[in-house]
Amino acid sequence: MAAERFAAAWKAADALFLLMFLFSVIVQLNDPDPLPWIAIYGAAAVACLLSLIGRLPWWFAVITGLVAVAWAFTIAPRVLGQVPFLDMFEYFEMKDIGVEESREMYGLLLIAGSMAASGHRSFWKKR
Repeated sequence: MAAERFAAAWKAADALFLLMFLFSVIVQLNDPDPLPWIAIYGAAAVACLLSLIGRLPWWFAVITGLVAVAWAFTIAPRVLGQVPFLDMFEYFEMKDIGVEESREMYGLLLIAGSMAASGHRSFWKKR
């Protein structure tokens, strides 16, 4: 019974992240540099969909997560200690470049965390 609830909770998480990453793909369409962002959010959405249907190769999630975390580390020096965390939520539109980069970095870290959990589950599910 507990294992079934645990599996249902992971499916719900996969569905939620799938919707969030699809929404992120859509909002990138008006970004000045949409293609790399569409690619990373699209890859994360595909991973969530594959996880949802039980067909996620663990390596796909790991590669997607590693790309996201490496990319986030390139943005981090311009964000950490420079942009207050709550500034990301103050305005819906872009307030300034610091807020935009802060949102980008945390979005990439969200992808990395999600992919770490999905990849871990997928790896051990096959064992």
